[in-house]
Amino acid sequence: MAARAPPARAERGRRPFALISFAAGESCLPPSIGSPLIITLFLVGIGALLAIDLGVINRKAHQVRFREALGWSAFCVALSLSFNLWMYFRFGGQPALEFLTGYLIEYALSVDNIFVFIVIFNYFAVPAAFQHRVLFWGILGAIGLRAAFILIGAALLQTFHWVIFVFGGFLVYTGFKILAHKGPQVHPERNPVVKFFRRLLPLTQSYHGQRFLVRLDGRRYATPLLLVLVMVEATDVVFAVDSIPAIFAVTRDPFIVFTSNIFAILGLRALYFLLASILDRFHYLSVGIGLVLVFVGGKMLVSDFYHVPIGLSLAVVVILLAGSVIASLLFPRPAAPGLAEPGAEAPGTEAPGADEPEGERRMIKP
Repeated sequence: MAARAPPARAERGRRPFALISFAAGESCLPPSIGSPLIITLFLVGIGALLAIDLGVINRKAHQVRFREALGWSAFCVALSLSFNLWMYFRFGGQPALEFLTGYLIEYALSVDNIFVFIVIFNYFAVPAAFQHRVLFWGILGAIGLRAAFILIGAALLQTFHWVIFVFGGFLVYTGFKILAHKGPQVHPERNPVVKFFRRLLPLTQSYHGQRFLVRLDGRRYATPLLLVLVMVEATDVVFAVDSIPAIFAVTRDPFIVFTSNIFAILGLRALYFLLASILDRFHYLSVGIGLVLVFVGGKMLVSDFYHVPIGLSLAVVVILLAGSVIASLLFPRPAAPGLAEPGAEAPGTEAPGADEPEGERRMIKP
């Protein structure tokens, strides 16, 4: 009897990812529910949202206030849940649950990004009106980086089964590091990316409005804002190493991994402006995130012996994250002084006027 051909849906879903990652080849990627049309429409939709954001809504630099950030956060969450609902009616309950679980994990892990953003913006004294622009282009770059990481991870898992134990062990190790309060430490003055950037491009000592590059005396210079953007992109690479394997513990479908990542990234900017000033109040959230990483890592390690149902995975993730938030509210600790909230300027500095084309010159730390 002739061998039975694989389902047409799976083959259609694999092609677009193989085209993007032609070096890996189609056979190196797992089956996916994402057809070429669905992927194209998704990317076009995300591109349209970003274009409207930068070209229309936030065309003029301004300080993002709490109320505006709250509205954008609600919009991003509603958009993600609407996509999740569409997945349920289009593909069924299993893919929808996988997307929702992955989205919650990614959204929770983005809290670490927010902490790093605060440190970077304060160190470089980034004016509040220009933080939104940096995060916009940072997110745009993150989309490309995450897509590449997801394709590589999916190809590795499909080709080498033992990689799942590497991912699982790494997530458990990272989770215990977070539980031991040894999360990522940010020291911009010692960052090799900063040192390399300053050797590569001449850098002005002050901001020039929203510009990343300026021409002075016939020579092109990078502004500190471009250096901050490079720092944001570099830190996203570090966080992607944690977050991408965590989603693969929930699903192997590259389309679900990619879309859940993208929706979480889209909401990251608004979440930063919403939570940065009150992030210290949720001091037990890192415990919940650490436990989630240990759980999903353990899920990968025992996958050959026991399959954890996706409904149970979702319930555990929700309970751990919600429990950590509730514990933080029930058992508050005194707020630690130091980090400025978004919109507040670093001590001893004044923000340039957002309406001025060049802004006021402002010295940054060497």
